[in-house]
Amino acid sequence: MKEQVRTQGAPQAIGPYSQAVKCGGFLFASGQVALDPSGNMIKGGIVEQTEQVLKNISAVLTAGGTSLDKVVKSTVFLKDMNDFAKMNEVYARYLSGDGKISPARSTVEVARLPKDSLVEIEVIALL
Repeated sequence: MKEQVRTQGAPQAIGPYSQAVKCGGFLFASGQVALDPSGNMIKGGIVEQTEQVLKNISAVLTAGGTSLDKVVKSTVFLKDMNDFAKMNEVYARYLSGDGKISPARSTVEVARLPKDSLVEIEVIALL
């Protein structure tokens, strides 16, 4: 059985997909880009965009009954791999350190992201 997760604390889906789906003890969160909850692209560079993406992910996880501490896998899509170090600094504040087990992760450079975002992140978390 699967259950859709929706929250007003993150941007609404901009296509035929769910913000997240709960199934089999996991929450599968769709990729988030740097839109604020009302759907507007935030201003700034990779640091500001990564911060917004992780706030969106956190809101979706909370709505689904889980949290960033329970993320087991993430995938990061970057428009420019030269932004890796700055993205990674923000990512680490949310998903590692202080005795946390960091999730498994893949990071890839892509030609283009939705709404011309600089970064998109998707996660899988335990419930």
